[in-house]
Amino acid sequence: MSKNVSYQRIYDEASPEDGTRVLVDRVWPRGMRKEDAHLDEWMRDIAPSTELRHWYGHVPERYKEFRRRYLAELRDATHQQAFSHLDELARQGPVTLLTATRDIEHSQAAVLAERLSRGGKA
Repeated sequence: MSKNVSYQRIYDEASPEDGTRVLVDRVWPRGMRKEDAHLDEWMRDIAPSTELRHWYGHVPERYKEFRRRYLAELRDATHQQAFSHLDELARQGPVTLLTATRDIEHSQAAVLAERLSRGGKA
């Protein structure tokens, strides 16, 4: 079954085509009220570790290494459980991964969307 996984900023307007909307950030987005987020789930456990987030700092030149380290983190037990749940949601219908990150092309949401679309192995 083909999976329809996309990603966008949580600040972007929600759409019925989004399907299940999942926040994949470890911390709640600044300035976003929970009732305005239109979330189905907030999966903190799928987010990169605090240490990795701080090291990366959303510096585009570090993205390749961030991606490598994040994929390695996704293999630990906590991340695996969260990833399996996310994969199951994607099997049931469209999923939109949400992040507060400005540069979404260089974010954990982009890494997760790619990994989920390629067959669901973390």
